[in-house]
Amino acid sequence: MADHKSKALFEQITDGLKGMDDKEKADIKKKTNGVFEMHIKNSKGEELVWTIDLKKGGEAYEGKAKGKADVTINCSDDTFMDMADGKLNGQKAFMSGKLKVKGNVMLATKLDGVLKSQRAKL
Repeated sequence: MADHKSKALFEQITDGLKGMDDKEKADIKKKTNGVFEMHIKNSKGEELVWTIDLKKGGEAYEGKAKGKADVTINCSDDTFMDMADGKLNGQKAFMSGKLKVKGNVMLATKLDGVLKSQRAKL
């Protein structure tokens, strides 16, 4: 799955969460309070599944959520990277059909902040 541009960002998010001290982790979990399951498809149609748990564990990992995700997001690799880069607003992507959301749609809006904070560190 090296053909996913978003893989490096997910790895950065994983490392960023691991590098946080307990207070930072508690703050982001309190602010976000959700489990995001991301399904990202590249141009070949290959799917990358990654989970960002900002509810219990304060971690990110490859694969489906352990338990139930609060929100499941489906989009293309390009759409995901455009959102992470700040070129595309998540709400606009959703309204234009580039982003599919199941579950807590309002929680999905909090993902923008998480992506931007980690993207800045790349």
